[in-house]
Amino acid sequence: MAAALALARRGVGNTWPNPSVGCVLVRNGRVVGRGATAPGGRPHAETAALAMAGAAARGATAYVTLEPCAHHGRTPPCADALISAGVARVFVAIADPDARVDGQGIIRLRAAGIAVETGLLAEQAREVNAGFLIRVRHARPLVTLKLATTLDGKIATRGGESQWITRPSSRRVAHRLRGRHDAVMVGVGTVLSDDPDLTCRIDGFKPVPTVRVVADSHLRTPLTARLLATALASPSWFICRDGAETERRDAMRAAGADVIEVAAGEPGIDLAAAMHALGARGITRLLVEGGAQLAAALLRADLVDRIAWFHAPSVMGGDGWPAVQAFGVRDLAAMPRFVRIDAVPTGEDMLTELRRIA
Repeated sequence: MAAALALARRGVGNTWPNPSVGCVLVRNGRVVGRGATAPGGRPHAETAALAMAGAAARGATAYVTLEPCAHHGRTPPCADALISAGVARVFVAIADPDARVDGQGIIRLRAAGIAVETGLLAEQAREVNAGFLIRVRHARPLVTLKLATTLDGKIATRGGESQWITRPSSRRVAHRLRGRHDAVMVGVGTVLSDDPDLTCRIDGFKPVPTVRVVADSHLRTPLTARLLATALASPSWFICRDGAETERRDAMRAAGADVIEVAAGEPGIDLAAAMHALGARGITRLLVEGGAQLAAALLRADLVDRIAWFHAPSVMGGDGWPAVQAFGVRDLAAMPRFVRIDAVPTGEDMLTELRRIA
């Protein structure tokens, strides 16, 4: 199962809207097949592993990180494929909460006389597919807030200078982080000040293009912005308020962008509605890179599941720009709280990863 989980981890960020699954087939103590969900979500891991094993799958034991599917989509059910191949036993790390599966894959396997055991390395499997599980259960993606700051939490000087607080080694790790998410989101203020392209610039690391998302309530993004100039190569989605200027919206769509209208809210759009709109389009993992107002609004709305904090060994002082703007915390009990899950050096800097405490 550990080997199956390693296969599943390779696909994280590239299989949406499907989960990233790993499957290993073992017969007589020897691995005869292995597979992972392919970029784009198909073929599924079980299909790939069975194709590799061929006739050796008969009588084998399958280790699968997520319950095999039991419904007909663009491909037949993986549970049926395992049955047809003559697999004798299946270990399933976690059940699939999708209503189309939700235990039916396990029931189908057992009805065919296959021994099924569940729960092996379940905690690790839940972490690998945390984004998929959140989308199924809460109709939104897992949200990771990325911060790159000084030790005292500043992202720019008083005059607005921000490039670069962290070192090149941290920025390369940040691109890997983009590659592990389906989509990257910024506020329109970041677009206006930096004109980013928000792609994963590590050759070969991300076979599926990153979806670039901008919270732009009044569609202020210039039509000359990089995100629009490259919209046909990498998806660019702009989330605005209902009733956005028709001419502006049509011009952005003509450039190849997707304009998503949601209800008004703070700071300009209803962020919960925005997250649900992304979930409805299949996004399971969203990396939010800024700015400070968007970060504050997401924290206020209790929509941040993870934080990836790159911090440089420097201090700017109180006149620098904070990573997160004020969002109404009046007492300690009201603060969103996180637990550290990892801390690793990135050259001279440090990356601390944190998970929201429920």
